[in-house]
Amino acid sequence: MSKVIAITGAARGIGFATARALSDRGAHVALGDVDEAAVRAAGDRLGAPAFALDVTARASFTAFLDAVEDAFGPLSVLINNAGIMPIGPLTEESDEDARRCLDVNVHGVMLGTKLAVARMEPRGRGHVVNIASLAGVLPTPGLALYNASKAAVVAFTEAARLEVLDRGLHVSAVLPSFTATELIAGTRSPKGMPNNTPEEVAAAVVDLVARPRPQVVVPRRLASRVRLGALLPDRVRRAAARRYGLDTLFLDYDAEARRAYDERIRGGA
Repeated sequence: MSKVIAITGAARGIGFATARALSDRGAHVALGDVDEAAVRAAGDRLGAPAFALDVTARASFTAFLDAVEDAFGPLSVLINNAGIMPIGPLTEESDEDARRCLDVNVHGVMLGTKLAVARMEPRGRGHVVNIASLAGVLPTPGLALYNASKAAVVAFTEAARLEVLDRGLHVSAVLPSFTATELIAGTRSPKGMPNNTPEEVAAAVVDLVARPRPQVVVPRRLASRVRLGALLPDRVRRAAARRYGLDTLFLDYDAEARRAYDERIRGGA
């Protein structure tokens, strides 16, 4: 794979696992993250260029993509992975958390997509991969802010895909279920549903880059369940949520175990 690939939120978790998986397959990979020290350490581990990146700021995102193209040549793929996940009761989530969540998760994805498409369109080829979430199609108590942000990413990605498809470009969404990263610190897994590993999500992204499609769910077996579940009556969906513990998963959690993550995302890292 000789593609030039830029990944946001690549210092850790899914972003880093994806960078490593693509690098192992011969892609030219560059890492970006708002946590400069962490992303440079991640780049050192991979032997890949790494840059400070604030996905909410046009100047920062533009500088990142410029640096990637200066290092490797024209951008082939942008993976918009950066995201944050505040959780808790609706009325206890601060206005600041809401603004930050939408700014990073939605505006950051929109901005990256626009900037990448503007570079790719004159060449008539390129691929933008937006890391959304099953939370974008499965609303869950205690996750309202994140649900809203990822629903926006799912809708935006599909609209953008349809707009640029006839120009030789692809825009795709990846919808992982619960994944073992810092985002779910202090929470428990749904009953009988093991978490994804970052490497499993990364493998799905690698396959999507090789064979562009509109959308992939990770794990794949959940895709049909999600589609069928949307057709069920509300009382049935609520009963299923109770069965798997989804009705309290993000309301009854270990705040102390989550403290470091919450402090980092509220501090901008």
